[in-house]
This record gives sequence, structure tokens and C-alpha cells, in this order.
Amino acid sequence: MKIFAYGIRDDEKPSLEDWKSAHPNIEVGYTQELLTAETATLAKGSVSAVVYQQLDYTREALTALAEVGVTNLSLRNVGTDNIDFEAAKEFNFNISNVPVYSPNAIAEHSMIQLSRLLRRTKALDAKIAKHDLRWAPTIGREMRMQTVGVIGTGNIGRVAIKILQGFGAKVVAYDKFPNAEIAEQGLYVDSLDELYAQADAVSLYVPGVPENHHMIDAAAISKMKDGVVIMNASRGNLMDIDAIIDGLNSGKISDFGMDVYEEEVGLFNEDWSGKDFPDAKIADLISRENVLVTPHTAFYTTKAVLEMVHQSMDAAVAFANGETPAIAVKY
Repeated sequence: MKIFAYGIRDDEKPSLEDWKSAHPNIEVGYTQELLTAETATLAKGSVSAVVYQQLDYTREALTALAEVGVTNLSLRNVGTDNIDFEAAKEFNFNISNVPVYSPNAIAEHSMIQLSRLLRRTKALDAKIAKHDLRWAPTIGREMRMQTVGVIGTGNIGRVAIKILQGFGAKVVAYDKFPNAEIAEQGLYVDSLDELYAQADAVSLYVPGVPENHHMIDAAAISKMKDGVVIMNASRGNLMDIDAIIDGLNSGKISDFGMDVYEEEVGLFNEDWSGKDFPDAKIADLISRENVLVTPHTAFYTTKAVLEMVHQSMDAAVAFANGETPAIAVKY
């Protein structure tokens, strides 16, 4: 049995080698290149392909992969919104993702960033870097004094809630599909409008499906408290970034943290030092002392990377054996 993996980063190689050593009877080929119509031929002779990329899995790429006899596709990440499912269905692709690799990684990052915004660490760090060791006017707020609105109570959202409760914050939550544990705690409100009206800070943990596109827009922001703090480590398309910038300019939004961006492909995970930065909006946000930008790194921990590699490889083997892994995508 041979499996071919695309887009293998240097930080993934130890986890991949670890998996290979535990499966000596399986041949594993890999490349740092992403899956495209042109690179699909690299998987020829394999039974499954393992992938991770922000590029779309286009009809052309899936057609080329099917033409070399590979119709098992295992993603090392959660999101499947960049797959041409019409083409995948046409060629009878089996697809898996890794929906739970480390909820703690993303939840911890979002709450660390929220805490940093409340304690104004970016402004304080800038002062200290200039040897200005005065306190005022860089005064922070305590998490326990905040009402934090958590939108989405899946695996990640529930970990975030536990972290917030550890701080002593009041949590209000909203989810179209309520969780029994969260419901038992009485944390749910009946609508987003109700959450917006109560929350001093809002943090999102929902998928980037079409119905959630730009859910945080000018209308939503207008329903929030004056001086609201917004944190998004979920999906970039949840945010109308122009509305966010307008809210920051007006003071309606006091602080903003983002780990994801709707136009991040080709921008994030690139070194722009010494080059012209291509996105004026992100450059503007990075320059603000009340905004924290990270380039889609919330997931990026040693534990998460290991799980993403191991679970996707296990699923690739299961597909090759005619089995349906628990993480198979139903479409």
C-alpha cells in the first residue's frame, strides 16, 4: 500500500516519520508542493492522498487526481469549504478531515489574545521597548469583570468557556445547535441580538459556511455594546473587515483580535519583511495598538500538528482498506 502526502511542512515531518515507523508495511511518499492539477501526477501508484492547503481543491485538481487512480482524499485540517464537492461526487471521492485535533490549541490562543487585549499588552510592550516604564495611561481591565459572549459551543467553544469560567468571567452563549452541558449551566441566550446586547466581549467559534458569511457586519456591530472587544480565531469570512475597521475608527469596537482573514491566502504564512506589504487593510490593523493580528496560528501547536498528521494518515489507510473512518466527511 502506498500513500502520498502533499504540502508537508518541515514541522510536520517528525510526526509523519513517527507514523511511518509505526506502519512499516506502508510506503509513504510526500512533497512540500500543494495539490494542483499539475502536481496530481505525483500521487500516481498511490491508493490515497493526504493533503493540507488553503488553495481550492478544484475540479481540475480532483479530475487530475482521479485520472491517476486516486479517489481517497484525507485532509489534515478541519475546513472543507474549499472542496469542489460536485466534482468530488462525480468521481466518487472518499473524503475525510480532522474535525478535532486539539480544541485547546485554538481556544487557548483566542483567550490569551482576549486577555492581552483587555490588559493592553501591545501598548505596554511598545512602551517598555522604548524604556518607558510608567504605568499610566496603559490601564487594563480584569477578565472576571467582563461578560463574554461565546458564539458557537462545539468542541473549541466549550473549551473557551471553561477557560473563561476559570478567570471568573460571566459567559453568555449562543448556538443554533445547543450543547446539553452548556444548556444545563444556563449559559445560552435565545438570539445573537441578546448576546450582542449583553456582551462586553464577543468571541467566535463557528464554521465559515455560507449562512455565517459576514455575520459580524455593520448591522451586528451596531447592536453590540459601545466599546465591545471582538476576537475571531475561527474563520475569516465571518467578518466584514470594512465594518470592523469602521467600528474601530468610531470607537464602537474598543479592541479587536484576529487570527483569520477572508483574504488570507497568499498573505498569511509568508515573509513580507523588506517587501511591499500587499494588503492595506491588514497593514492598518497591524499598526494599531488596540488590535492583535496573528496569521492563522491558533491551531499551531506540537500536539495539534501530530494529531492532524496521524489522524489523516489513519483515515487514508482506512479508505484504502475499503473502510469508512469515523472522520469521513458526509456530503
